[in-house]
Amino acid sequence: MTDLLVTGVAGFIGSNFVYHYLRRYPDDTIIGIDALTYAGNLENLASLPEKEKTRFRFVKADITDRQAIENIFRKHPVEGIIHFAAESHVDRSIHDPGSFLRTNVLGTGNLLDQARKYLKGGQFLQVSTDEVYGTLGATGSFSESTPLDPHSPYSASKASADLLVKAYFDTYGLPVFITRCSNNYGPYQFPEKLIPLIIRNALNHQPLPVYGDGRQVRDWLYVDDHCNAIDLVYRKGTPGGIYNIGGNNEWENIEIVKLIISLLQEETGDLGINESLIRHVQDRPGHDRRYAIDSTKIRSELGWKPEISFPDGIRSTIKWYLTHRDWVEHVISGEYQLFYQENYGARLG
Repeated sequence: MTDLLVTGVAGFIGSNFVYHYLRRYPDDTIIGIDALTYAGNLENLASLPEKEKTRFRFVKADITDRQAIENIFRKHPVEGIIHFAAESHVDRSIHDPGSFLRTNVLGTGNLLDQARKYLKGGQFLQVSTDEVYGTLGATGSFSESTPLDPHSPYSASKASADLLVKAYFDTYGLPVFITRCSNNYGPYQFPEKLIPLIIRNALNHQPLPVYGDGRQVRDWLYVDDHCNAIDLVYRKGTPGGIYNIGGNNEWENIEIVKLIISLLQEETGDLGINESLIRHVQDRPGHDRRYAIDSTKIRSELGWKPEISFPDGIRSTIKWYLTHRDWVEHVISGEYQLFYQENYGARLG
């Protein structure tokens, strides 16, 4: 039995990874930590089957709190770390860069210090982002050797964290991996991000904000495919290695918005959901024009490839949000805090 420490378990990708991991490894356990900031929601984990809940223990902790993190290592026989916890919204980083530096850089540094002290023979996987590479022209893709060129406080903080992780491998020999993924979508994504934001606003006949001309290009990957890739890198990757994870699925933002409108109208029959709701707003400062990931390395070295097509994934995502409208309203209203107290207060580690 392995005790895996997973940070950011109440967030979008972290919670999806918990479902993935406990389902795939029935003899392993997860020690999950999260600070439960605005985007951290334990309701994301409410659908864990009872038999899997017994293998999941939650600890409310801030990764920048040295004493709290050290207490976890002293109390639990942690054998590895997968690090999702991060401030991740670019717009918020522009308005409040300090919180991104604190969590993403200092928090990662704290985890690395504790890992070096207590994680004897275990591994540390840093979940990063393709945004650390900056922007691309009309052609080409980011490879693992592309120089880092972040353009926002968020991406700069993640690039800084990645460099810290690499330094702990080079200096101390800590077995580490870094994964850099393209845009994710799927269940439990906080509705400040493009796809859930457009779904919610459209269902409520509210304006659909699109930055600038909306021609920014992103490579989209379903979250389950990302979780499979992280799992594979952690199990079979080369220590010290960087692995790009992409869906080879590029879409302009404006086309994503129009597709969501079309699918929502088809699913609901609501003709009020239409392109007249689109509002072009002032572009964000330093907005990268195009991202695209070259995932040749993880495909050839580890045999990974996406399993969920974009048509299937986006339709499944829309159906999930249609059947979880109460969840959306809870997470943006703060009502989930009551859920957390009632359902998990007695199980805090």
